[in-house]
Amino acid sequence: MENVWVLAALWVGLALLATLLAIWFKISTALTEIVVGTVAQLIIGAFLIQGGLGAKTGWIAFLAGTGAIVLTFLAGAELDPVIFRTKWKEAVGVGLVGFFGPFIGCTLIAYYVLHWNWRASELAGVALSTTSVAVVYAVMLELGFNKTDFGKAILASCFVNDLGTVIALGLIFSPFTYKTLVFVLVCAGAFTLLPFLTPRFFAKYGGRVSELEAKFLLFFLFAMGGLAAWAGSEPVLPAYMIGIVLAGTVGKDHSLVRRLRTLTFGLLTPFYFIRAGSFVSVPTLAGAPLVFVVLFFAKMFSKMVGLFPTVRAFRYQHEEGLYYTLMMSTGLTFGTISALFGLNHNVITQAQYSHLVATVIGSAVIPTVIANAFFLPRHLLPKPEHKPHREIGASPVSEVSAEAE
Repeated sequence: MENVWVLAALWVGLALLATLLAIWFKISTALTEIVVGTVAQLIIGAFLIQGGLGAKTGWIAFLAGTGAIVLTFLAGAELDPVIFRTKWKEAVGVGLVGFFGPFIGCTLIAYYVLHWNWRASELAGVALSTTSVAVVYAVMLELGFNKTDFGKAILASCFVNDLGTVIALGLIFSPFTYKTLVFVLVCAGAFTLLPFLTPRFFAKYGGRVSELEAKFLLFFLFAMGGLAAWAGSEPVLPAYMIGIVLAGTVGKDHSLVRRLRTLTFGLLTPFYFIRAGSFVSVPTLAGAPLVFVVLFFAKMFSKMVGLFPTVRAFRYQHEEGLYYTLMMSTGLTFGTISALFGLNHNVITQAQYSHLVATVIGSAVIPTVIANAFFLPRHLLPKPEHKPHREIGASPVSEVSAEAE
């Protein structure tokens, strides 16, 4: 399609449809965007427009890549430094077990059972080692667990788990050359400098309608992402680390975070998730459904067999322990980022990508539904607070959705 505005309208229309579906079915918007991208590519590509959604168009690829980078940054910036300091043993213990269990288990299953080559098997291990911060955060917010130590501990463990995923993606699939050394040294300097430079720079020049803060952050995210790509690594790696080191400054500026969310979820991430879904081959999934079944149960088993006793060791008993374990067994954002990285760098094939993304989607939905239906620890829910009368026209669904993103 040569008309860029018609193509843009098509993509934004699909994003709007995905958002409506997320509201109607009360599930993650990222999940519906992936599914809409898959279905739209199948229908539009087959019957309406040659080439389908044009997912490989340069400007669409740029917006999608920017969405992945800024989303990853925001995920790191959401880390609560106070909770992490008080529960660091739990977060590190649960997070590392949640990463290494499926990373090792899914890698071996893909290699010995599915007979993928070793590099593709490692990529499968990385993609299925994740925990979905987006899904978990949305659930914690909706139920009110985000205000409790229980919910904050789960979120802290999710961050450690996904940090392991991002580091593994960058280290395993990056060539170790002099470029790698330069990348590591520059990252070390930037991660040390930014926590001191950022609040002082914002205090002196920020607070203007020109949105200097957003431009400052985007400059460093793009610069470090470009350096990562030059070194053969993944741009989301420095983005996640920048978010983490700025969690105590940018993460506490709720107004700035909300504005960045508006940019990210309103424009950028729909292009990323719809594009990721458009690469999924439905005929491939239909032709080999057992591959999906094997990968899904490999992730669930390897996650839960290590996580459940680890969670219980931190005195979470009965349904709260199972709920914690199931929430840590979800996956979505970093799973699709890892799978798309593998496809773009020819580590995995289109068929392998389709099976991995389908598994990631399944892991986002099934454990969440089971956890909230059967193992919800109601005794840990915060007591309801009296809220003032809502103004006419205010939408509780829109407010929850904005915070959940």
